[in-house]
Amino acid sequence: MRRLFRGELILALALLGAGCGSNKVLVPPRLDLEPYGPLAIVTFTVENARGSLHQLATERFAEAVLAAQPGTELLELGAQDTLLQRLGEAELGIAAAQELGKQRGVGGVFAGHLKISNPQASGGLGGLVTPHLEATVRADLTVRLLGTRTGGTAWRASAWATRKVGQVRIVNGELDFMARDPNQAYGPMIDRLVELVTGDMRATWQKQ
Repeated sequence: MRRLFRGELILALALLGAGCGSNKVLVPPRLDLEPYGPLAIVTFTVENARGSLHQLATERFAEAVLAAQPGTELLELGAQDTLLQRLGEAELGIAAAQELGKQRGVGGVFAGHLKISNPQASGGLGGLVTPHLEATVRADLTVRLLGTRTGGTAWRASAWATRKVGQVRIVNGELDFMARDPNQAYGPMIDRLVELVTGDMRATWQKQ
C-alpha cells in the first residue's frame, strides 16, 4: 500500500468523522511544515536559570512537533553558541539561517528561548539552599521558525506558565535546576508550555 501524504491523511480522517455521523470537521493546522522539507532545531537558550531545563524544553518541543505532523524530519543541531561558532556568525539571524540552508539542506530552523522569573522559595528560605527545595516560578517560552531561503521569521509563538517545581536551589535569585529526575520535578510545567506553543501545528476538530 502506498504511503498517504499528509493532506490525504487529514482528508481521510475528516471523511471518517463525517461517515460516523459526527457534526465535527477536522481543521488543518495553521502551520503546515511539509512545504519546508527537512527542518533543524537548535537547543533552546535559557535566561535566569541553570541546569538542564532548556534542554528538556527542546526535547519536549521536538517530540510534540514530530507527533503533531508525522513525516517531519528534524535535524538536531545542539547548542546555539557552538553552532554559531561553526557558522562564523554572531547571532542566529538571517545570515546564519541562510548558511544552514546551504550547508545542511534544511528548509527552516526552530530556535527558542526560555526565561525564568519571580522565583519564590517555599518556607521563605533565601540564599543558597538545598537542591530539594520547592519553588514557585514563572516560565516564558518563545519559539520561532526561520526560513533558510530568506532567513526571515516564518512563524513565532510564545506562552507562559506559573507553577511550583521541585528539586531546585536558589543562588542570588537565580534558579539552579538540580533534579535527578527532571521529568518528575518540572516536566509538567514544560509540557504545558510546549502544548501551548505548538498549537498551530496540530489539526483540530471543530463543530460545524
